[in-house]
Amino acid sequence: MKIVDVQPAKTSKIDHAIGSALRDLREARAMTARQLAASSNVSTAMISRIENGQVSPSISTLNALAKALEVPLVSLFRETATGHTDYTHVKQGEGLKSTRLVDGHSHEYVNLSFHPRRDIQFQARMVTLVKQSGKLPRYVAHGVVFIHVIEGEAVYLYGQREIVLKTGDNLSVDAELSHGFVELISQKFVFLTVQAELRR
Repeated sequence: MKIVDVQPAKTSKIDHAIGSALRDLREARAMTARQLAASSNVSTAMISRIENGQVSPSISTLNALAKALEVPLVSLFRETATGHTDYTHVKQGEGLKSTRLVDGHSHEYVNLSFHPRRDIQFQARMVTLVKQSGKLPRYVAHGVVFIHVIEGEAVYLYGQREIVLKTGDNLSVDAELSHGFVELISQKFVFLTVQAELRR
């Protein structure tokens, strides 16, 4: 049995936003409207009308479409949530410069970006480590951490595994397992790190 919506006399900006999100998600999966109709039990004609903002679909219809697309229902509302967004543009040589002190060790870093949303947040830093007597810090956090080595060579400990990182290398790890640098091989080590996590 096909799902049928009762169509209101007028549609709104929200209907157009939902339709746009539906079309984007369908096309991103290389699905035709006919294929989506077969998977969702929503008629091809109804899918077309939703995508063109000509109808206000019911929650049951949207839920069927979301399941067929294998996305959360909220994905169909992604363009309706806010009328604004933020962005950060840091030019070369700029950023908030800071020093971190941990157990007799200090290192310099530059905050390049901090971007919180309702669902996720991420921060990007340029970090400079130099050889010194203090112990390098270890971390346990949430989300994932990405590292790109700009200059130098160092040993990174992830759980029980030691990983040698050199200029140009990239590394991504689950932040919930203990991680951090344990040895600097070169006198100076510079890297970009980005951490992303769900907001709780």
